[in-house]
Amino acid sequence: MTAEILINVTPRETRSAWIENGVLQEAHIERATHRGITSNLYKGRVSRVLPGMQAAFIDIGLERTAFLHVSDIARHEGLSLETDAPATPDAEDIRAAVAEGDELLVQVLKDPLGTKGARLTTFISLPSRFLVYLPRGKGVGVSARIEEEGERARLRDIVEAMRAPESPGGYIVRTVAEGATLEALRADMLFLTRLWAMVAEAGFRASAGHLVHEDLPLHVRILRDLLGQRVDRVLVDSSVAHQAMLQFARTFMPDSESRIELYQGTRPVFDLHGVEEEIQKSLDRKVPLKSGGYLVIDQTEAMTTIDVNTGAFVGSRNLEDTIFRTNLEAAVAIARQLRLRNLGGIIIIDFIDMQDEDHRRQVLQALERSFSNDHARTHISSVSPLGLVEMTRKRTRESLEHMLCRPCPVCEGRRYVKTSETVAYEIFRELLRQSRQFEVQSLMVLAHQDVIELLLDEESSALGELEVLIGKPIRLQTEALYSQDQFDVVLL
Repeated sequence: MTAEILINVTPRETRSAWIENGVLQEAHIERATHRGITSNLYKGRVSRVLPGMQAAFIDIGLERTAFLHVSDIARHEGLSLETDAPATPDAEDIRAAVAEGDELLVQVLKDPLGTKGARLTTFISLPSRFLVYLPRGKGVGVSARIEEEGERARLRDIVEAMRAPESPGGYIVRTVAEGATLEALRADMLFLTRLWAMVAEAGFRASAGHLVHEDLPLHVRILRDLLGQRVDRVLVDSSVAHQAMLQFARTFMPDSESRIELYQGTRPVFDLHGVEEEIQKSLDRKVPLKSGGYLVIDQTEAMTTIDVNTGAFVGSRNLEDTIFRTNLEAAVAIARQLRLRNLGGIIIIDFIDMQDEDHRRQVLQALERSFSNDHARTHISSVSPLGLVEMTRKRTRESLEHMLCRPCPVCEGRRYVKTSETVAYEIFRELLRQSRQFEVQSLMVLAHQDVIELLLDEESSALGELEVLIGKPIRLQTEALYSQDQFDVVLL
């Protein structure tokens, strides 16, 4: 598999695209007016404690207060790297951990999403190229994506040997550390030690509601998090960003410097591999499959649902074979769409019902394989008798749709508008109400052109009957700026 990263930089926006075998798999966008805050550190003040939810709201200086659950509050026992989860007992009372007015150093786990505030933790983690330092953790953990046991043991032994027994904190060895030298790991450890000293000092001096430490900008963060051995090259179209990336590479990943190239082509860098077109397609609700089938993806605040349909695909053998092949193709397409659109949380996939148990198993395996290269953590359940698959995907930032779009002002995000006929009957009821309530000489209806045409054509007799009923003339006027379900009745 070949992979490359394209980075497009403009004064107010930076975008990156992850390409595998010439196909767009992931897109990241960062804007000057809407920078993500995941991994940022803030000095927060507890504004409200909610014992019933075992959580607290924290003021970190943002528009909405952030959310801190008791399980995300570091205690003296720290973080167990064996389970990679907080060791806080489930029964612990939030009131024993924090009180209103307390100030504490917190890190953002998830950006504000929709109407929800940011999700916080006090289990601070500071990433570098090969390591993640947990000042309040203990021990050494190794990324599960490094599968070779010998390499896992080598990396753990190196970090354990360099870590002083009395030094606080723990380390997680990142996936990109596979094959890293002792000198590279030592340099990372020294950098993280100095960084935490600076952060701790800044946190002590900062007042509540202020940013203490900000994560790297997108074009540099991409190098730290995604530039592994299987990435052939990184193309960036800004000379300023290119120099910043080269400087970062010389300091933390000198072996990768030669793969960071300044793009100087005449075509925009995102025209390569059709990235711009693919981003536009990712905003569509319907996703066509090569076979003629299609997916329908609906994103709501609670969950994302994906419906698989055979569409124009009729197959060549029998119905069960047609369904099986459509579901196999859909499994691969679903994994790509979730990565590309950055959809997370609870996801329900409605595969076409399969009678053969072996077919269900193969479709589930295909889905799991398709997520093997996903940078976000996923968990997939088995296929239900109805063909439904429940899964979760870790979500830390807004989806591509929420980043690039806003709810339609006409339908207010409902995905539908009232028909002209429905609006016409609403107008009839309003005309009756107004004529009985007020003494008027005549009434005027202001409405969308389609509604006015319906009133003059198919509903003209009903309009005439209404004029006789109320005993007043009714005038009609088209308003070009009105939406189809918007109207006004003016008294004259």
